[in-house]
Amino acid sequence: MDTEQQMMDFVKALINKSVAVTYAYHNFYHTVYVYNKTLEIAAHEKCSAADIRLLKAAALWHDTGYINIYYGHEEESCMQAKKYLPGFGFTADEIYVICGMIMATKIPQTPHNLLEEIIADADLEYLGTVEAATQAQQLFEELKMLNPYLHEELWNRTQIFFLDHHHFFTSYCKTHKEPAKLQYLNGLKLLF
Repeated sequence: MDTEQQMMDFVKALINKSVAVTYAYHNFYHTVYVYNKTLEIAAHEKCSAADIRLLKAAALWHDTGYINIYYGHEEESCMQAKKYLPGFGFTADEIYVICGMIMATKIPQTPHNLLEEIIADADLEYLGTVEAATQAQQLFEELKMLNPYLHEELWNRTQIFFLDHHHFFTSYCKTHKEPAKLQYLNGLKLLF
């Protein structure tokens, strides 16, 4: 078995064992989704094989912090990456770059280079797809478990505010995801 598959299996076991089953959105399915979207965007942005290796690791580890904490999970994800990535052959310098990518997924997103832009876009890529409403509903269910006072109208207003201020970073997502995101946003605005 190759190291990449071993790492994926390890992260899957870590998340499935430790992340709350009430997390309808932040689960291993989301991790795999972000992993696949990271590869899709990286291909369009013509990343090198070395960069793709780092992107894959960042995508796999970006939400592992949820095993211990909800808010501030990005910092915890970096702690998990620093703890386990040396065992998968990553150097301290590579882990530093990977942690930069993980932190770029923190809202509000502030990526500082192309690799960070790619993973930031991959993490929220669903906003520019026909799956936006479905995935947003899963996130709403998850947040409602944490805050029983959250109701649908407040959630929809929160989404509108977020989408009004969100923008994709990569040229690929600006071209291919932004139009569908705006369509989803306009549909939400029709509710009010």
